[in-house]
Amino acid sequence: MFICAGESETFDFAKPMGIGMIDMSINLTKLCMGKNPPPFIFFVGTAGSYGEHKIFDIIKSNSASNIENSFFNARAYTPIDNIVSTAEDISSEIVVNSSNYITTDETLSQKYISNNVYLENMEFFAVLKVAKEFNIPAGGIFIVTNYCNAKAHQTFLDNHREAMMRLTKYIKNV
Repeated sequence: MFICAGESETFDFAKPMGIGMIDMSINLTKLCMGKNPPPFIFFVGTAGSYGEHKIFDIIKSNSASNIENSFFNARAYTPIDNIVSTAEDISSEIVVNSSNYITTDETLSQKYISNNVYLENMEFFAVLKVAKEFNIPAGGIFIVTNYCNAKAHQTFLDNHREAMMRLTKYIKNV
């Protein structure tokens, strides 16, 4: 089953589940607890690049992290396991970080890269955590819309429409 965040990131072939980790977790959990849980969950969406991937690159992943920017300033820690992977047939080399905040500091982007985290998407960590809890294989495909820097939001807005068309075309032609 294809899922997406929704609102501005809606695809005609994917079921919207909510923006951010909380809404995604709630709605995807409801779906998985229903009478007909999906046999496979495939998330489709946009992502910001910490610098290794270019605008409009299309990347598949089955690994996500939940690392907050304050971690890199030694101002936070977490007692939970904040990395999750599933579905071995999808590349696990690309770790996608999820937070309810968008990184706008390029120096922090470099710290993510040095920790083998290359993309940022608000929902993917929640998708994989819920899928893992219900023992459902899952993965995701992303198109880069922006770099994680001071211009992240404007670049996202400038590239969003084209990115959605390219990602839709890519998925429908695979």
